[in-house]
Amino acid sequence: MAAPAGYRWISAFLDAIAAEAGAAENTRLGYGRDLKDFAGWAAAQGHDLASLGRGEIEAWLVFCEAQGLSKATRARRLSSVRQLYRFAFAEGWRADNPALRISGPGKTQQLPKTLSVDEVARLIDAARTHGRSPAECTRNTALIELLYATGMRVSELVALPQAAVRGDPAMILVRGKGGKERMVPLSPPARAAIKAWLGCLDHQAAELQAQGRPQPRHLFPASRAGNHMTRQSFFVLIKALALKAGLSPARVTPHVLRHAFATHLLAGGADLRVIQTLLGHADLGT
Repeated sequence: MAAPAGYRWISAFLDAIAAEAGAAENTRLGYGRDLKDFAGWAAAQGHDLASLGRGEIEAWLVFCEAQGLSKATRARRLSSVRQLYRFAFAEGWRADNPALRISGPGKTQQLPKTLSVDEVARLIDAARTHGRSPAECTRNTALIELLYATGMRVSELVALPQAAVRGDPAMILVRGKGGKERMVPLSPPARAAIKAWLGCLDHQAAELQAQGRPQPRHLFPASRAGNHMTRQSFFVLIKALALKAGLSPARVTPHVLRHAFATHLLAGGADLRVIQTLLGHADLGT
């Protein structure tokens, strides 16, 4: 008794990829397992691969999900079926590829990397003693405290004007993407760090005024008059702080601190929509 068309197709397909694409043995075995599972399911349902349509393939994917197979496994199996029908179409065995337009399950979304509360505390402690002068240590502390307290994007942080934090405000106005503005609260440690840093800036401003030089407007000015600290400079700084704190520099970025801000708020019971507003996200899903 001849084997069903589907199984003959699978055998021919596996031989073809071995001969034409030089597929490794493990690759052929993987295709073989996926396709034989598919053909077995089709046969149990009374279908044949030669006449099977898109609806049946989608039903098979639902069956795979019901078995508890991961998204990655289901995506791989669908890819195998697509390849088989592409081969069948090229050989003239089918007039179409019924799996071509089926959307796969997609990849499992990974949660953003973050830091624990203890790790953030170690990073802030490192900032307090990292610098070529007491003023630079004070600035570095203000940078990290402010970023963690507000969840600002690093571009928003470095461009912040001094006027935004003068007067020891409990909340500050931040200008985000597309010029959109939002209010974010400051924690007591952040306010204390900003106050100390403003004291250093005022001392520097008095010296500049005595020399007839322009005084900086930004909270974190660059050495070049009129400019603010760059995102790249802050990136280098935070990597150095990670090392000093005993953390892997690969794990610590400005955006990871932004994630830590959101994660720790959520863990503390904050409303998700409040966090969305604080982060400046238009979409709650983000």
